[in-house]
Amino acid sequence: MAVRVLLGFSIPEEDLGHLFEVYQQFVENVFSLPVDLPFSGYRRGIQARQILQKGLEKAIREKLQCTQGKDYSDALDILIESSKEHGKEMTMQELKDGTLELIFAAYATTASASTSLIMQLLKHPAVLEKLREELRAQGLLHGGGCPCEGTLRLDTLSSLRYLDCVIKEVMRLFTPVSGGYRTVLQTFELDGFQIPKGWSVMYSIRDTHDTAPVFKDVNVFDPDRFSQARSEDKDGRFHYLPFGGGVRTCLGKHLAKLFLKVLAVELASTSRFELATRTFPRITLVPVLHPVDGLSVKFFGLDSNQNEILPETEAMLSATV
Repeated sequence: MAVRVLLGFSIPEEDLGHLFEVYQQFVENVFSLPVDLPFSGYRRGIQARQILQKGLEKAIREKLQCTQGKDYSDALDILIESSKEHGKEMTMQELKDGTLELIFAAYATTASASTSLIMQLLKHPAVLEKLREELRAQGLLHGGGCPCEGTLRLDTLSSLRYLDCVIKEVMRLFTPVSGGYRTVLQTFELDGFQIPKGWSVMYSIRDTHDTAPVFKDVNVFDPDRFSQARSEDKDGRFHYLPFGGGVRTCLGKHLAKLFLKVLAVELASTSRFELATRTFPRITLVPVLHPVDGLSVKFFGLDSNQNEILPETEAMLSATV
């Protein structure tokens, strides 16, 4: 999705599959110790980056030759045109670096949030059932639970209040990215400490959510905290910031939330799913929040009477970030 929707690349499936494997190697080693030795994580990350950039350069050159007459703009188009407006065309290296950053931001974080969403629906069946009740009340499910075709529109998704609460709570407890960096433009003081101009400072999204006084029982998964009746996030704009804040807030936040909502609706309406392992996996926070060995889940399709489709055949999906 990131490659085709955000960047407008047309890469053959076979090449895309190979690049995805290389990308996984890049992500797994992106925060390795900077020790350039044979077989080190750092060396594997550098090699993966070089292969990725070679493939991206080919895709970028093809895109630059085929952009005439398009009736839409993707993120890479906007990046290129913005640089031209400021009198500086981006070099190929800058385009490759920017493209790789967009892919990392779009894929790794969305995969992390999607996995967290599935895990919480597995852990909290009452939340899943309440979500199904909302879908049924909005006419998105037939009586038996089968989704109504052609009814999932953007305005319909926006009207699903409990679904919005579920996504917000997933992003509060399981923010994919732990924080962000800013450069100090002017020397200032904070709690008696002087922060000089030019320093880099980091803000922690996860710690902010964990210590925000507006949230009750911060370690409890409770989507209703965002309901209109409670609205725990209404007091203080800086207590809830899963996508960062200010002018440099995440550019893809609306796309990410839309993707998560569609995923939740599909999960709730078309399948029964259960954990494929005896226990839930251990979670790590680097480079983004994700299960150490992935999340293995068994999915069973449902028909209009909420009976399993081909119940003797277990369709197993391993969702790994």
